[in-house]
Amino acid sequence: MVVAAHPLAARAGYDILKRGGSAVDAAIATQLVLNLVEPQSSGIGGGGFLLHYAAREGKLSAYDGRETAPARAKPGRFLGANGRPLDWPAAVVGGKSVGVPGLLRLLELAHRRHGKLAWAELFEPAIGLAEKGFPISPRLHALVAADRFLSQDRNARRYFYLPDGNAKPAGALLKNPEFAAVLKRVAAKGADAFYRGGIARDVVAAVRGHKSAGDLAEADLSAYAAKQREPLCGAYRRWKVCGMPPPSSGGFAVLQILKILERFDLRNVKPESVEAVHLFAEAGRLAYADRNLYIADPDFVAAPLAALLDSRYLDSRAKLIDQRHSMGRARAGTPADVAAAYGISEPLELPATTHISIVDAEGNAVAMTTSIEAAFGNRQMVRGFLLNNQLTDFSWTPEEGGKPVANRVEAKKRPRSSMAPTMVFDEK
Repeated sequence: MVVAAHPLAARAGYDILKRGGSAVDAAIATQLVLNLVEPQSSGIGGGGFLLHYAAREGKLSAYDGRETAPARAKPGRFLGANGRPLDWPAAVVGGKSVGVPGLLRLLELAHRRHGKLAWAELFEPAIGLAEKGFPISPRLHALVAADRFLSQDRNARRYFYLPDGNAKPAGALLKNPEFAAVLKRVAAKGADAFYRGGIARDVVAAVRGHKSAGDLAEADLSAYAAKQREPLCGAYRRWKVCGMPPPSSGGFAVLQILKILERFDLRNVKPESVEAVHLFAEAGRLAYADRNLYIADPDFVAAPLAALLDSRYLDSRAKLIDQRHSMGRARAGTPADVAAAYGISEPLELPATTHISIVDAEGNAVAMTTSIEAAFGNRQMVRGFLLNNQLTDFSWTPEEGGKPVANRVEAKKRPRSSMAPTMVFDEK
């Protein structure tokens, strides 16, 4: 089984499964095709998170390919000369927002642990499509046509637009020989071909050459490493629900929402009813208030996850929900024995992400969510792929109320994410 956001990507993954490939093998092929046919949402210029379930061992693994801030990044990165947060274009569009891409290191690490087919074989579907071309989807056309900033980049303008400045129409054949060449190098030499050498130099040059320049360096790319982390799991009624731990807040938020909802009798509540939407929204308000205060890169901030998911604490949070009225803006809670060491700040988060779910013939499974953050990322195209704007997932204000913000910008830190690849296990 392969589920993806575009049929060409799903077909690529399914063909890998038919060749005897593993779930991870299929995920790699699927993702590389998504980079081509759904470039606004994810790609090798960004990052992601991957959950892998090994059926024979009954073991779940979590892999973190989140982008990192450059070594020269400072907490006031997104503050203007007046000390106030930058406006949206100044922060997002250009080099200032670009983090060190993590996707290829993530895929390489997962393949080393769980792959069956040769690494290079998994690149063949995307290389073939990039060289032969694929039809522009109506969704991609609409997004290109609506974007105000993408055409400002010379490479993106040449690729996505007609000479008259209009977006290339849906159904038109789009070829990407530059991206094919990148994939061929990475297929032959591994992820090092991306993180060291000419490709890395071109990425750095683009980031530093923009009018809103960033401080990414070749050393930042060469030093990047994906990480294996312990999955975050908890019980919801008769199921075991597992997701990504920090720096993603997704696993925590899913668990806290479910555990708050568990305190309500939902047997007669229809999923599409006003009551169901209200309860879910209120539980979500509470979870997001907590994540905004406590969750950040665990290599920098120790989030009190056990306390935030403690039954007594969740009892107190659930009591804040009025089944007839909205609570409005939720406030973060204070679990027992947790000191209020941080200020709260809400970063800008934009909807442009993709997800892949795969199960192979042996029952191994992958849930992978990847992103370049905003649609078309930072609006810079390098060698046929778009760069991310993931650093805007950091809090733009480094302090609130005289306290440091947990998710503030710091050198080599991973910005907090909302991505929530999830696996649910029954009682067996």
